[in-house]
Amino acid sequence: MLGKQVFFFHLRNSSKTIPNHSNNQSFKIYKTSEQQFLSSNSKKFNLLSDTFMSVALRDREAAQEVIRVFTGIKDLRIISLSTQVRLPRMVAHDAILDVVAEDSIGRVYNIEVQRADNLDHVRRVRYYCAMLDMAWLEKGGSYEELPDLYMIYLSEKDLWRGGRTLYTVEEELNKANIPYSDGIHIIYANAEVNDGTEIARTMQYFKESDPMDQSHGALSKRVHYLKCEEGGYQEMCEVAEKIYTEGQTVGELNARKKTACTLKNMGMAEEDIAKAVHTDLAQVKAWLAEAAGLVE
Repeated sequence: MLGKQVFFFHLRNSSKTIPNHSNNQSFKIYKTSEQQFLSSNSKKFNLLSDTFMSVALRDREAAQEVIRVFTGIKDLRIISLSTQVRLPRMVAHDAILDVVAEDSIGRVYNIEVQRADNLDHVRRVRYYCAMLDMAWLEKGGSYEELPDLYMIYLSEKDLWRGGRTLYTVEEELNKANIPYSDGIHIIYANAEVNDGTEIARTMQYFKESDPMDQSHGALSKRVHYLKCEEGGYQEMCEVAEKIYTEGQTVGELNARKKTACTLKNMGMAEEDIAKAVHTDLAQVKAWLAEAAGLVE
């Protein structure tokens, strides 16, 4: 469990102003395979790509504008922001969240992009909301500390095939017309149906992401910077490489954790486990203690 303080410490430190490298003539373009791909395809990227969206919405004003459109909360003010947030679990499936933000009164927002239409999207949303709740609520904390959570789930296709751009989940008790609210607000929007609303126009912009289209304020400025300015291209390269590298590192670390727990359950001594997974004994003990705490 990350805990509220640890989780949002990560968010706040990820929301620092992004330096503009466009005037720095000395920086070098690293010619990795990922960056060569970006170089030749950056103009084709759109905001329905989770990588491109994650880079674009690192900018607080752009993210704030998008969240205001989809929630309808026009005066919200984002104070913490992070993209490609990894929520690791020792005994469960990890989650990598595209964009997570907190506003000035403590509401939390998660923006996810999903292009595939053959997944169980409902249970995916359920899992991501649960992971955020666990990351927020510290051990021993009261349930009242859980924030209002807005899950904004964006897709290329109309997942529900209802001919609408926007779908919101509304709950009530049986047929008594008594509203039921657990603080989770789920919003589905797609780019397939254009019903002429503000959200539909935003989804069409997500699909096209034309850097010459300046009709979406801070978001348009951000897309133009990333696609047309040298500093923006460099930022995309750095972020893409960081995501790729962290994915490899976290995957290896999780594999070691799971192996250590398995060996412990088989009765192996901690010292021998440390040797088997090529990890410091203190780290192995910490993993095992965490696993025991999760089981309890």
